[in-house]
Amino acid sequence: MFNITKKIGREKSVILLAAVVSFVTAFLANISVALPLIARELAMSNIIQNWVATIFLLPIAMLSIPFGKVTSKYGLNKSLVVGIILTILGIILACFSTTSELLLISRFIQGIGTALINVTSMALIVSAVRPERRGQALGLNIAGVYIGLSSAPVIGGFVIYYLGWQSIFYVMLIPLILSIYLSLALGEEWKMYDGSIDKLGSIIFSIGILFFIYGFTIINTFTGLALLIIGLAFLIAFAYYEMRCNNPVFEVRLLKNSRFSSSNIASLISYLATFVITYVLTYHFQYIMGFDSQLSGILLIVTPVMMAILAPIAGRLSDRIDPQKLAAIGMGFVTVAIGILCFLSESTPLYLILIAMFLQGIGYGLFSTPNTNAIMSSVPKEETSTASATLASMRVIGQTLSLGMLTVIFASIMGSVAIVPKYYPLLMESSRMSCIVSVVLCVIAVIASLVGLKSDDGYET
Repeated sequence: MFNITKKIGREKSVILLAAVVSFVTAFLANISVALPLIARELAMSNIIQNWVATIFLLPIAMLSIPFGKVTSKYGLNKSLVVGIILTILGIILACFSTTSELLLISRFIQGIGTALINVTSMALIVSAVRPERRGQALGLNIAGVYIGLSSAPVIGGFVIYYLGWQSIFYVMLIPLILSIYLSLALGEEWKMYDGSIDKLGSIIFSIGILFFIYGFTIINTFTGLALLIIGLAFLIAFAYYEMRCNNPVFEVRLLKNSRFSSSNIASLISYLATFVITYVLTYHFQYIMGFDSQLSGILLIVTPVMMAILAPIAGRLSDRIDPQKLAAIGMGFVTVAIGILCFLSESTPLYLILIAMFLQGIGYGLFSTPNTNAIMSSVPKEETSTASATLASMRVIGQTLSLGMLTVIFASIMGSVAIVPKYYPLLMESSRMSCIVSVVLCVIAVIASLVGLKSDDGYET
């Protein structure tokens, strides 16, 4: 049988594998173009409609850090295959979902598989690729993410228009099967941890994240505020426990590394600020402007395409220029872009929206790879899985909270209703409020990117 690793080499095979699985997980995270049709066919309210996206991200946020040590102990390659198989099972279940409850369960399973994929793919690159090529390799991996984000609206919009909303899931079966082949063809395993697994710490962390995120999505209620406080208490207890644990699931001491901690905070806030924008624009295009899923998908490609183009370039630059400087400049562009969308209305011309999307793509393309390089290069090699898991957690917690923010704003301004024409003015008000909050968060992300800039923390091998 043809072995691709012998043809293109181990490093390129690992980079290709990581890029393919990153493409798939990004695609599955960005199904916003399908939500209006799913909501109509399964009779969902606006709140449940948002949960189709949120419940996919929730297990990733809960499990990424615990999976960091698990994958290091049992093998990155093996863990990746398990994650791919779980994702495939979740996709198959989604294709046969006839109720909102069944679809939500399928998305949760997809999220568990994606948590494994996210942790292992980044750690594989750091483990298998030489330090002098790491920035470029990470850039190509992130380009895979952005290609997934950019193709999801286009491919999704096209197949949904002709084949129904289920098709946005089953089109991902082919690249997932290809990924299993690539993983098996490597014929190599990476294990970087041989200690015991901190089960209690993992449970405390997962419960804390679950309560915190779910509480945040209903923070406008007493129950939501109570759950959020309980979640914070669990997370504080987790940090206290981990500092006294012999084999912690997360090395809390890494947070003393100013470059590592500030870059992770910047990542968290950036996703919190920006992930919601795709959904704001999706609803604007399909509900306010009356575009179908196909045209909406074509328009939504602007931002992620610019990200995909600039991510590898920014990766190469981050091998020569301090990555935190590049990250701060990138977030500056994003701030301007979302600032334009704060004035979104029924009369906003399409070209102005496209300009904002273009600027956002440039900005995030400049931010993401350098920020990732700053994080992964700031820890010793034996902690790369932990760093990868932390990065994945920051990304997904930010994305989940971003959708939670949208849900809270919807609930506060619109209530729990189906999005029909009489509620369109309230939809526009909700969109503008989301953008205003996002601009404030972007400014904070710029500041966070610059913290630790003069730090000597960092590892190159």
